[in-house]
Amino acid sequence: MTRATQVCHSGPMDALRGRWRADCALVAPGAESRVVDDLGRDLLRRWREPHRRYHDATHLLEVLSAVDMLCASERVAPQDRAVAALAVWFHDAVYAVRTPRTNEAESAALAAEALALLGVDASTTERVTDLVLSTATHELGSGTRQDTTADVVHDADLWVLGAPVSRFDEYCRQVREEYADVPAGEYASARSAVLRPFLVRPHVYRTTHGRRSWETAARENLARELSRLAA
Repeated sequence: MTRATQVCHSGPMDALRGRWRADCALVAPGAESRVVDDLGRDLLRRWREPHRRYHDATHLLEVLSAVDMLCASERVAPQDRAVAALAVWFHDAVYAVRTPRTNEAESAALAAEALALLGVDASTTERVTDLVLSTATHELGSGTRQDTTADVVHDADLWVLGAPVSRFDEYCRQVREEYADVPAGEYASARSAVLRPFLVRPHVYRTTHGRRSWETAARENLARELSRLAA
Protein backbone atom coordinates (compact mmCIF):
# COMPACT_ATOMS: atom_id res chain seq x y z
CA MET A 1 0.00 0.00 0.00
CA THR A 2 1.34 3.43 -0.89
CA ARG A 3 0.20 6.91 -0.06
CA ALA A 4 -2.56 8.17 -2.37
CA THR A 5 -1.66 11.41 -4.11
CA GLN A 6 -3.73 14.38 -5.23
CA VAL A 7 -6.84 13.14 -3.40
CA CYS A 8 -8.74 16.25 -4.40
CA HIS A 9 -8.63 15.14 -8.05
CA SER A 10 -11.73 13.57 -9.55
CA GLY A 11 -10.42 9.98 -9.71
CA PRO A 12 -9.81 9.32 -6.01
CA MET A 13 -12.80 11.42 -4.97
CA ASP A 14 -15.03 9.49 -7.38
CA ALA A 15 -13.63 6.28 -5.91
CA LEU A 16 -14.46 7.45 -2.40
CA ARG A 17 -17.98 8.44 -3.40
CA GLY A 18 -18.49 5.03 -4.96
CA ARG A 19 -17.04 3.32 -1.92
CA TRP A 20 -19.39 5.25 0.38
CA ARG A 21 -22.42 4.16 -1.64
CA ALA A 22 -21.27 0.54 -1.61
CA ASP A 23 -20.64 0.49 2.14
CA CYS A 24 -24.04 2.05 2.82
CA ALA A 25 -25.79 -0.42 0.52
CA LEU A 26 -24.68 -3.36 2.65
CA VAL A 27 -26.12 -1.98 5.90
CA ALA A 28 -28.92 0.23 4.56
CA PRO A 29 -30.15 -1.31 1.28
CA GLY A 30 -33.41 0.65 1.47
CA ALA A 31 -31.86 4.09 1.99
CA GLU A 32 -32.76 6.80 -0.48
CA SER A 33 -29.92 7.52 -2.88
CA ARG A 34 -30.32 11.27 -2.29
CA VAL A 35 -29.78 10.80 1.45
CA VAL A 36 -26.79 8.54 0.86
CA ASP A 37 -25.18 11.05 -1.51
CA ASP A 38 -25.91 14.05 0.72
CA LEU A 39 -24.27 12.34 3.70
CA GLY A 40 -21.32 11.28 1.55
CA ARG A 41 -20.76 14.83 0.35
CA ASP A 42 -20.81 16.10 3.92
CA LEU A 43 -18.31 13.48 5.02
CA LEU A 44 -15.92 14.21 2.15
CA ARG A 45 -16.18 17.93 2.87
CA ARG A 46 -15.14 17.21 6.44
CA TRP A 47 -12.23 15.00 5.40
CA ARG A 48 -10.94 17.78 3.11
CA GLU A 49 -10.98 20.59 5.69
CA PRO A 50 -7.93 22.84 5.19
CA HIS A 51 -6.48 22.42 8.69
CA ARG A 52 -5.97 18.69 8.17
CA ARG A 53 -2.50 17.57 7.14
CA TYR A 54 -2.48 13.88 8.08
CA HIS A 55 -6.08 13.24 9.12
CA ASP A 56 -7.37 13.93 5.62
CA ALA A 57 -8.86 12.08 2.66
CA THR A 58 -5.56 10.33 1.97
CA HIS A 59 -5.65 8.89 5.49
CA LEU A 60 -9.24 7.81 4.84
CA LEU A 61 -8.19 6.05 1.62
CA GLU A 62 -5.28 4.33 3.34
CA VAL A 63 -7.33 3.08 6.26
CA LEU A 64 -10.15 1.82 4.02
CA SER A 65 -7.52 -0.02 1.96
CA ALA A 66 -6.13 -1.54 5.15
CA VAL A 67 -9.65 -2.60 6.19
CA ASP A 68 -10.08 -4.44 2.89
CA MET A 69 -6.70 -6.13 3.25
CA LEU A 70 -7.35 -7.21 6.83
CA CYS A 71 -10.91 -8.35 6.16
CA ALA A 72 -9.66 -10.56 3.34
CA SER A 73 -6.88 -11.97 5.51
CA GLU A 74 -9.15 -12.53 8.52
CA ARG A 75 -12.05 -13.80 6.37
CA VAL A 76 -14.46 -11.20 7.71
CA ALA A 77 -18.05 -11.46 6.42
CA PRO A 78 -19.22 -8.72 4.01
CA GLN A 79 -21.67 -7.27 6.54
CA ASP A 80 -18.97 -7.00 9.19
CA ARG A 81 -16.56 -5.50 6.66
CA ALA A 82 -19.16 -2.81 5.95
CA VAL A 83 -19.46 -2.09 9.67
CA ALA A 84 -15.68 -1.71 9.92
CA ALA A 85 -15.62 0.52 6.83
CA LEU A 86 -18.40 2.77 8.15
CA ALA A 87 -16.53 3.13 11.43
CA VAL A 88 -13.50 4.26 9.43
CA TRP A 89 -15.59 6.74 7.45
CA PHE A 90 -16.67 8.41 10.68
CA HIS A 91 -13.68 7.88 12.98
CA ASP A 92 -12.02 11.23 12.21
CA ALA A 93 -15.02 12.93 10.63
CA VAL A 94 -14.80 15.51 13.40
CA TYR A 95 -11.19 16.58 13.77
CA ALA A 96 -10.45 19.71 15.77
CA VAL A 97 -6.85 20.31 16.77
CA ARG A 98 -7.66 22.68 19.61
CA THR A 99 -10.14 20.31 21.30
CA PRO A 100 -8.83 16.86 20.39
CA ARG A 101 -10.26 15.05 23.40
CA THR A 102 -13.81 15.41 22.10
CA ASN A 103 -13.14 14.41 18.49
CA GLU A 104 -14.09 10.74 18.78
CA ALA A 105 -17.19 11.42 20.86
CA GLU A 106 -18.40 14.02 18.38
CA SER A 107 -17.55 11.74 15.46
CA ALA A 108 -19.52 8.91 17.06
CA ALA A 109 -22.49 11.24 17.59
CA LEU A 110 -22.27 12.28 13.94
CA ALA A 111 -22.23 8.61 12.92
CA ALA A 112 -25.33 7.86 14.99
CA GLU A 113 -27.18 10.79 13.43
CA ALA A 114 -26.17 9.84 9.87
CA LEU A 115 -26.95 6.14 10.25
CA ALA A 116 -30.37 7.01 11.65
CA LEU A 117 -31.07 9.02 8.50
CA LEU A 118 -30.07 5.98 6.45
CA GLY A 119 -32.42 3.74 8.40
CA VAL A 120 -29.65 1.55 9.82
CA ASP A 121 -30.84 -0.70 12.64
CA ALA A 122 -29.96 0.15 16.23
CA SER A 123 -27.64 -2.83 16.73
CA THR A 124 -25.48 -1.98 13.72
CA THR A 125 -25.45 1.69 14.63
CA GLU A 126 -24.24 0.84 18.12
CA ARG A 127 -21.47 -1.33 16.70
CA VAL A 128 -20.29 1.47 14.43
CA THR A 129 -20.34 4.13 17.13
CA ASP A 130 -18.54 1.84 19.60
CA LEU A 131 -15.81 1.26 17.01
CA VAL A 132 -15.47 5.00 16.41
CA LEU A 133 -15.11 5.59 20.15
CA SER A 134 -12.49 2.83 20.42
CA THR A 135 -10.13 4.78 18.16
CA ALA A 136 -9.67 7.37 20.91
CA THR A 137 -7.29 5.14 22.87
CA HIS A 138 -6.44 2.13 20.69
CA GLU A 139 -6.26 -0.11 23.72
CA LEU A 140 -4.92 -3.55 22.92
CA GLY A 141 -7.32 -5.47 25.16
CA SER A 142 -6.52 -8.70 26.93
CA GLY A 143 -7.33 -12.35 26.66
CA THR A 144 -8.81 -14.13 23.65
CA ARG A 145 -9.94 -11.82 20.88
CA GLN A 146 -13.73 -11.67 20.72
CA ASP A 147 -14.49 -9.15 17.98
CA THR A 148 -12.57 -9.51 14.75
CA THR A 149 -14.26 -6.40 13.31
CA ALA A 150 -12.92 -4.32 16.19
CA ASP A 151 -9.47 -5.81 15.65
CA VAL A 152 -9.61 -4.85 11.99
CA VAL A 153 -10.53 -1.22 12.75
CA HIS A 154 -7.83 -1.02 15.42
CA ASP A 155 -5.10 -2.29 13.10
CA ALA A 156 -6.26 -0.45 9.98
CA ASP A 157 -6.16 2.92 11.73
CA LEU A 158 -2.64 2.12 12.97
CA TRP A 159 -1.39 0.83 9.61
CA VAL A 160 0.78 3.92 9.17
CA LEU A 161 2.92 2.94 12.17
CA GLY A 162 4.19 -0.01 10.15
CA ALA A 163 4.31 1.82 6.84
CA PRO A 164 7.47 2.11 4.71
CA VAL A 165 9.95 4.57 6.22
CA SER A 166 9.19 7.37 3.75
CA ARG A 167 5.45 7.24 4.46
CA PHE A 168 5.91 6.95 8.21
CA ASP A 169 8.26 9.93 8.28
CA GLU A 170 5.83 11.90 6.13
CA TYR A 171 3.07 11.02 8.61
CA CYS A 172 5.21 12.33 11.48
CA ARG A 173 5.80 15.61 9.63
CA GLN A 174 2.11 15.96 8.83
CA VAL A 175 1.00 15.46 12.42
CA ARG A 176 3.54 18.08 13.50
CA GLU A 177 2.07 20.47 10.92
CA GLU A 178 -1.39 19.95 12.39
CA TYR A 179 0.01 21.08 15.73
CA ALA A 180 2.29 23.78 14.37
CA ASP A 181 1.14 26.25 17.03
CA VAL A 182 2.38 24.01 19.86
CA PRO A 183 5.93 24.82 21.05
CA ALA A 184 8.53 22.21 20.12
CA GLY A 185 9.26 21.01 23.65
CA GLU A 186 5.62 20.71 24.57
CA TYR A 187 4.84 18.89 21.35
CA ALA A 188 7.72 16.44 21.79
CA SER A 189 6.57 15.57 25.29
CA ALA A 190 2.91 15.13 24.35
CA ARG A 191 3.66 13.21 21.17
CA SER A 192 6.05 10.87 22.95
CA ALA A 193 3.33 10.14 25.49
CA VAL A 194 1.04 9.11 22.65
CA LEU A 195 3.55 6.91 20.82
CA ARG A 196 5.53 5.28 23.61
CA PRO A 197 2.74 2.98 24.87
CA PHE A 198 2.56 1.30 21.47
CA LEU A 199 6.24 0.42 21.68
CA VAL A 200 6.25 -0.94 25.22
CA ARG A 201 3.17 -3.17 25.03
CA PRO A 202 3.48 -6.81 23.90
CA HIS A 203 2.03 -6.15 20.44
CA VAL A 204 1.24 -3.09 18.38
CA TYR A 205 -1.43 -4.90 16.39
CA ARG A 206 -4.29 -7.29 17.14
CA THR A 207 -4.76 -9.23 13.91
CA THR A 208 -2.58 -12.07 12.68
CA HIS A 209 -1.86 -10.15 9.48
CA GLY A 210 -0.94 -6.98 11.34
CA ARG A 211 1.45 -8.78 13.63
CA ARG A 212 3.01 -10.77 10.82
CA SER A 213 3.29 -8.01 8.22
CA TRP A 214 3.49 -4.68 10.06
CA GLU A 215 4.72 -5.32 13.62
CA THR A 216 8.48 -5.27 13.05
CA ALA A 217 8.39 -2.14 10.90
CA ALA A 218 6.09 -0.41 13.39
CA ARG A 219 8.49 -1.01 16.25
CA GLU A 220 11.42 0.27 14.22
CA ASN A 221 9.48 3.34 13.11
CA LEU A 222 8.25 4.12 16.61
CA ALA A 223 11.72 3.79 18.13
CA ARG A 224 13.15 6.11 15.48
CA GLU A 225 10.50 8.77 16.00
CA LEU A 226 10.79 8.62 19.79
CA SER A 227 14.55 9.14 19.42
CA ARG A 228 13.93 12.17 17.21
CA LEU A 229 11.45 13.61 19.67
CA ALA A 230 13.92 13.15 22.53
CA ALA A 231 16.79 14.91 20.69
